[in-house]
Amino acid sequence: MLIANPCVVSLTWRLEDTQAQLIDELKEPMEFFVGGEDLLDKVEEALIGQDVGFEATLHLEPEHAFGDYDSALVCFEDRSLFPEHIEAGMQFDGLPEGATTPDMPRDAVYSITEIYDSHVVLDGNHPLAGVALVLALKVRDVREATDEEIEQGSVGSPALTVLATAPGSQQLH
Repeated sequence: MLIANPCVVSLTWRLEDTQAQLIDELKEPMEFFVGGEDLLDKVEEALIGQDVGFEATLHLEPEHAFGDYDSALVCFEDRSLFPEHIEAGMQFDGLPEGATTPDMPRDAVYSITEIYDSHVVLDGNHPLAGVALVLALKVRDVREATDEEIEQGSVGSPALTVLATAPGSQQLH
């Protein structure tokens, strides 16, 4: 079966930055929905029309991956708004209850980058924002999508969460 929209592909990959620093390695095949939100557009473009066994090495600039780094997505919030035991690298869905920083997206995932006695520095950028990536992938299987997967636009996993970590940080979800 050729990869087409919609279908489900099983992939393995190795993700590095452009200095060949390993970011993620998916050794066991993982399923992704083609035609939804599971894969980056450039990855889907490379896969369409291919079959099991297809291999490619994709060079993804930030604008084709997780976007450019935006310093406007960095804010400071009072330390008292956070649990007692936090550490740099932890991530939270949205700003903490009682956040006072105006004009910050309330639904972004924020990473703690620094902790001070009086405040915490939060970064709403994706951990790989601003990073050019090299993704070596291999198609292990292709199958038809189920009606439920087509309706959801996903195989059930959040889009590319396996890529949502940066060296030294904790898993996004």
